[in-house]
Amino acid sequence: MTPTLAPALAPTQPPLRATSRGTAEAEVWAELRAEAEAALIEEPLYAGIIQATILDQRSLAQAFAYRLAHRLGDGDLARLSMRDLCLAAFEADPQASAHAVRDLVAIRKRDPTCRRYLDPFLFYKGLAALEAYRVGHWLWHQGRATLALHVQSRISEVFGCDIHPAARIGSGVFIDHATGVVIGETTVIADDVSILQSVTLGGNGKESGDRHPKIERGVLLSVGAKVLGNIRVGAGAKVAAAAVVLQDVPPHTTVAGVPARVVSRLPADEEPALTMNQSFGDGDGI
Repeated sequence: MTPTLAPALAPTQPPLRATSRGTAEAEVWAELRAEAEAALIEEPLYAGIIQATILDQRSLAQAFAYRLAHRLGDGDLARLSMRDLCLAAFEADPQASAHAVRDLVAIRKRDPTCRRYLDPFLFYKGLAALEAYRVGHWLWHQGRATLALHVQSRISEVFGCDIHPAARIGSGVFIDHATGVVIGETTVIADDVSILQSVTLGGNGKESGDRHPKIERGVLLSVGAKVLGNIRVGAGAKVAAAAVVLQDVPPHTTVAGVPARVVSRLPADEEPALTMNQSFGDGDGI
């Protein structure tokens, strides 16, 4: 089970359409299957993969397990064993399917290139890396560190994204492109955060213990941003491209530069992770 986050970072997981999580999952699963059926006609050459990955599966959890196994299975841990491992994690953790649904919906809402659920489900590295991390995270908290680290290693090798299985990540998280993303062991990421390519959430120096960033809800981490050390990025904040953050970031501000400093203030109701707007804004700055 994923441990409970600190109160300021506790994931809230609201329903997608004022319905239960189960209903939301059923809606997404039904739409994904409909898209898969249409794709069979659109691209017959890919029909076998779509049939096996989605239409032959009985649930979204089974489909995720099958797809992840085919992308992460290797000579050390065969696809069949990886599928069983992924499915065990999704079925044992009651939050896993709800998280996966919100992660998938987040991509659909925030990525202008995404026009259907099928595309990120089959092809997007960020979604695959995040759901595979969730499998590793479950393993880590089952005391199966060796397998958890194997999953981390495969995520890094296949998707170019390194997420420690002990990190704590909420739902509705969008990892765009994923290439070069590094998330350290004691990192905590709340719900509805957007992370672009080459972002590092790392340590600062050789200290041990709790040494990685805490990212609050609704934060946008732009391309190449580096947040280093046990510091907090406040809710609704925006970290500009290539910024190097070494101190706490106040909520609802934009920080930029090396080292990063506040360059503008944002309205309290603005959610940069949802709008994906990477401009600095017209705040007063400090």
